[in-house]
Amino acid sequence: MPKIAVRALKHRNFSLFLSGQAIALIGYWIQNIAQSWLLYRMTGSATLLGVLGFAGSVPILLLAPFAGIWSDRFNLHRMMFSTQVLEMMQASVLAALALAGIIAPWHIVALSTLLGVLVAIELPVRHAYLLELVGAREDLPNAVAMMSVVGNCGRLVGPTIAGLMIGWFSEAVCFVINALTYVAVIVTLLMIRVKPRPRPAAHPPMWQDLRDALLYAWRVVPIRLLLLLLALMGLLATPYITLMPALVRDVFQGGADEMGFLVGAAGVGAVGGTLYLASRASVRGLVRLLSYSSLGAGVALMLLGRSGTVWVALPLLAVIGFGILATSVSVNMILQTIVDDDKRGRVMSFYTAAFLGVAPFGSLLAGILADQIGAANVFLIGGATCAAGALYFSSKRPQIREHIRPIYARLGIMPRDW
Repeated sequence: MPKIAVRALKHRNFSLFLSGQAIALIGYWIQNIAQSWLLYRMTGSATLLGVLGFAGSVPILLLAPFAGIWSDRFNLHRMMFSTQVLEMMQASVLAALALAGIIAPWHIVALSTLLGVLVAIELPVRHAYLLELVGAREDLPNAVAMMSVVGNCGRLVGPTIAGLMIGWFSEAVCFVINALTYVAVIVTLLMIRVKPRPRPAAHPPMWQDLRDALLYAWRVVPIRLLLLLLALMGLLATPYITLMPALVRDVFQGGADEMGFLVGAAGVGAVGGTLYLASRASVRGLVRLLSYSSLGAGVALMLLGRSGTVWVALPLLAVIGFGILATSVSVNMILQTIVDDDKRGRVMSFYTAAFLGVAPFGSLLAGILADQIGAANVFLIGGATCAAGALYFSSKRPQIREHIRPIYARLGIMPRDW
């Protein structure tokens, strides 16, 4: 890996945070795969898979903007610590119910909703917290990419472990593993010493703060178009993960181990995307990459439902993983670079809502449609729409470049005569 790819690791606080998250994100994906597999095994309903995805993500859409306001007002380190402790408690309850053999579908959905509430608060805080962890704005895009590398390594390793653990033992063991990973997170957070950014003593009303940030995000053309593309991908591309149990069992006639490898293939593509983004010297050229990555993900998604065999699906899922990841992380890196510091938490909460907040509606719709027209046709429709959106975004690149050029020039990212 090029040296530039790990430059954010020179910051002790960021290195500690990243190490704890590396362990926790593996546990998250182990639990994610295990609970969806358990629910489908218990009910055989693709609609309930959609409900599960909806329940786990809709709090992000509803709460993330308010969490963004809180992250612009309160101590980020304390907020991160509190959310991680509560998430460990949620994981422990899920594990206890499964071990006792009394877990029911409504338990899985309810606990997924609770985790969604906690994640809705955590994610905008996490994005804003990165600047305090690295302490240097020039290393912030690399920190974003490094976090994505770790997250997608977890996505690669976690589903594979989940598939093996389900086959060898049970879903309950997966839930126990996830609960234990939070120990590493809490220990590393206790070791971190950050200097909080100064906060104003007085604040305007919360609704005024939210309105001002919304107007700012809409009026700045690059921010508006980036968030719209991200929302489209979140609505129509990311729900593929919700339908994986249905695709594996009904189309490929496979089991949990095949599902683990297929989700892992998407993780391979995503890791490749994050390594590429982490190796970049700056955010220059990312708008062009966004056009290609979102188009590639859409086309591959169209082909996935017609792939016929696991071996054809594996490379398609790698392309989908790369495309969705490259799109989401590139948008994150650009926003972190161009957004005003006093609006960072709120704008990054819009980023969270656009990508993860709209996903529950996509998951719910995909689950309902899959029971009516089949998962393969759902992938075809979603992929075609994403590809069309990517082409529209590409047509707007000159307009985006015109608005973003002076910002990059002011920050020294490119010559002023570029």
